[in-house]
Amino acid sequence: MKISASQEHLSHALHVAGRAVAARSPLPITTNVLLVTEEGRLRLSATNLDIAISAWLDAEIADEGAITLPSRLLSEFVETLSGGVVDISVKAGGHSAHVTSGRYEATIRGMAADDFPVIPTAGDETAVAVPAGLLKEMVEQVVFAAAMDDTRPILTGALATFSGQSFSLAATDGFRMAMRSGDLENAASGDFSVIIPGRTLAELAKIVPDGDDPVEIAVTPNRNQIVFRTTDLNVVSRLIEGSYPNLKGLVPTKFATKVVVSRDDLLKATKMASYFSRDNSNAITFDIEPGGEAGVGVLAVTGAAAELGEDRGELDAVVNGGGAKVQFNSRYVSDLLGALDSQQVGLEITGPNSAAVFRPIDSVDYTHVIMPMHTTR
Repeated sequence: MKISASQEHLSHALHVAGRAVAARSPLPITTNVLLVTEEGRLRLSATNLDIAISAWLDAEIADEGAITLPSRLLSEFVETLSGGVVDISVKAGGHSAHVTSGRYEATIRGMAADDFPVIPTAGDETAVAVPAGLLKEMVEQVVFAAAMDDTRPILTGALATFSGQSFSLAATDGFRMAMRSGDLENAASGDFSVIIPGRTLAELAKIVPDGDDPVEIAVTPNRNQIVFRTTDLNVVSRLIEGSYPNLKGLVPTKFATKVVVSRDDLLKATKMASYFSRDNSNAITFDIEPGGEAGVGVLAVTGAAAELGEDRGELDAVVNGGGAKVQFNSRYVSDLLGALDSQQVGLEITGPNSAAVFRPIDSVDYTHVIMPMHTTR
């Protein structure tokens, strides 16, 4: 194997693929990255056996070949180089690579490419496509609502549903729920749902390129893995088996109070109240007061802790219905508002102990439900 590649492009590809490298593993080769020449380009692949990431880059290929090298060492060495071209050569049948660039050179010992785990592929028969920018936005507005611990493993994933030309993502940790829908570029071949690990989606959002280029999504024939692919990127992840909760049943349909308020103002008031509620289970209070005939009322956001003091921020809000007082976890509210681009957000409340619904008022594609904390009036 003998190849030459741009230091910048090689470093980027190592960074992307390296996100799937196993931190600790009983299988040492999974701490390596696979370098293999493929159809005139260089492919870098890594896997921790739950997720596999492959990144392609243009390279001058003098001799075809493949090898696995320690991911961290190779990435650090290449990243520290000062631009230019990086040459990598491996003797036939050898397990060490000679890496040179300018006046720097290194010999890095690796392992045989044949021992690297096989990365699954999916055929085109199940493939659908969604613009990269839309996919990233949908993931970023949903994935934070998935559970972080494994108490209920099914909730660590997000439910992806494909129906015709519609695609939706939904996640819940039992205390909040996020649901976002979007349009596919082509119709799905049949309606189906899969549960994608939240960690996979979080990584995907970090490495999928911006823009409207399509990301193809396909499920392997045995329905236990999902593949996301672009021209230069391929992400394969295991799927979570089981039945996801019926999330649509969690969204209330009747409300006593409806509020429209500035998203930026509410985020600021929530953050300020959270400083005072850290020692009080992050509990902040929304106190809603209706206005006159014009419907302009007040949304007061307060945070308090016995040893710290208290804070109160008042916001102008359009209020329809009666007054209300309800407590939320400040982190849940901040996570939600931080994921929205809308200038205004709507809040629908039934009562102090019922689920509250948040929606951006300029879109019908996103719904977020937060369960209240215990409160007394």
